Formats: sequence, C-alpha cells, structure tokens
Amino acid sequence: MTTTGTTTRDLSLAALLVTVVAWASAFVGIRAATDSFSPGALTLGRLLVGVIALGVLVRPRVSRFGDLRGRPLLLIVVYGVTWFGIYNLALNAAERDLDAGTTALIVNIGPILIALLAGVLLREGFPRPLMIGMAIAFAGVVLIALSTRHESSVTTATTSGVVLCVVAAVCYAVGALSQKPTLEVLTGPQSVWLGCAVGAVVALPFAPQLIRQVRDAPAGDIAWLVYLGVVPTAIGFTTWAYAMRRLTAGQVASTTYLVPAIATGLSWLLLDEVPAALAFVGGALCLVGVAVTRWRPRSRVN
Repeated sequence: MTTTGTTTRDLSLAALLVTVVAWASAFVGIRAATDSFSPGALTLGRLLVGVIALGVLVRPRVSRFGDLRGRPLLLIVVYGVTWFGIYNLALNAAERDLDAGTTALIVNIGPILIALLAGVLLREGFPRPLMIGMAIAFAGVVLIALSTRHESSVTTATTSGVVLCVVAAVCYAVGALSQKPTLEVLTGPQSVWLGCAVGAVVALPFAPQLIRQVRDAPAGDIAWLVYLGVVPTAIGFTTWAYAMRRLTAGQVASTTYLVPAIATGLSWLLLDEVPAALAFVGGALCLVGVAVTRWRPRSRVN
C-alpha cells in the first residue's frame, strides 16, 4: 500500500521530469525562432501565449486574486519582473552570442544560488547529499559546455553573452525563491499566470517589434513562438510550481541540472547537431549528480 507522503513525492518527481524536458526544449525553440524574432519580441510573444494558455486553468478561481496584498503581492511582482521578464530577455539575447552548451553552463549557476540562498533565507539548511550531488551535476554541465564549444564561437560578442547569462542566472535564483512563499496562498497555475502577466507588462515596450516580426515571420517560426509559450512556459512552470510546493527549493533546483543534458539530446534529434563524446559523459554526470541529491539514508530499525 502506498502512503500519502510517498505518492506526493512520486508525483513531484514526475512533475519535475516534465519541467526539465519542457525547459530543455526551450533552448531548441529559442534557437529556431531567433532568425525571425528579436529577444524582446520573443519574450513578449512567449509570455502572452503563456497568459492565454494558463487563463483556461486560472479563470475559475480568478476571484481569489482580489485578496492578494502586502508581502505575497510584492513577491509576485518580484518574480514576475525578474524571472519571467528580465530572465527571458537576457537568455534570448545571450543565445545570439553564445552556443547552447556555454549558455546552459552559465545559467546553471542559478541552482547553486537557489540552494545557497534557500539554505539561509528559507532555512532549508545545507544537506550533504544536496551539496555533493549539485557539485557532480555542475561538473557534468561543464563537460557538456566544453564539448559544444567551437573556436568560431569565441568572438568579441562572447563577453556580453556571458554577462547576460549571469544576469539570467541571478534572476532565475531570485525569481524561484520569491515564488515559493506565494505558493502557500496560490495554486501553481495561478502563480505562474500572474508571473507571466507581470513579465508581459515588463516586455510591453517590444509590442511594435512583435507585431511587425509576426507579420513577416514564416509559419514555422511562429509555431515555435507558440510552442515556447505553451510548453516551456505554461506547462513547464506549472509543473515546477507543483513540485516547489512539496519539496525544498534546493531539491527542485538541483533537478534542473538535467536540462543541459536533455537539451543536447534534443538538439541532436531535432537540429541534427551530433553531440561530442564528452557531452555523453557530461550527461551521465548530470544524471548521477541529480540522483545523489535525492539520496536519503535509510532509517535504522531497532
């Protein structure tokens, strides 16, 4: 017989798997849509699609939003601006200057920041398996990034790309930690819908670009924009929020170390980019690292 606690944990891990696959696919989608959409237009379009898609789930309980005030409302604005707004703008711009592996490496500073800040601000502590597992997974991300780096990618624009990735990583950490307390008063879809709405407001200055670029873009690139809004944003962030309500921020963040490994595989399948042998080693390390973060010593039965 399965206990309630075990069932919850199993569902949380399944939700995280959906998240990492959805977020990994975003790297492919962003690269595919880059030819037609600027970073700002892509951000606004993706968030508007996310708002519409999530509106179907949120609408029946929209009356609860009227009760939001004080600290929860402030935190919603914080993660909406940082994670949904600035993060997407910085990431979209960074992928114009850096290859996907290097981008994933730098952005994955985020889970480390989340674990460290959550240990202090949310009093989650610093469990040894979490710290060791994150170090192993980070080493795997480094190998993936090194395997995808090419001499032709080292240009004067790389410095700006690195800075943008660091900005994205910091916004990722700040946004995730700001969102967690709001999940005590909001459902996952509500939390994500509000974040998308705030982020869309931040990106509104790019509306003229979006209108013009949608008019000129081929159907395939428009389809990628819609995909980014529905799958990585609406679905991926909702399953993330589901897990975040049930696990610690450090545990949830550590699982996203699987994103670069999965993104490499998806690029191989969808973009015909054959990964180097070193990428497979890095992907294996990511899997081992995430497994270590989940390790719990068995209680001794006297």
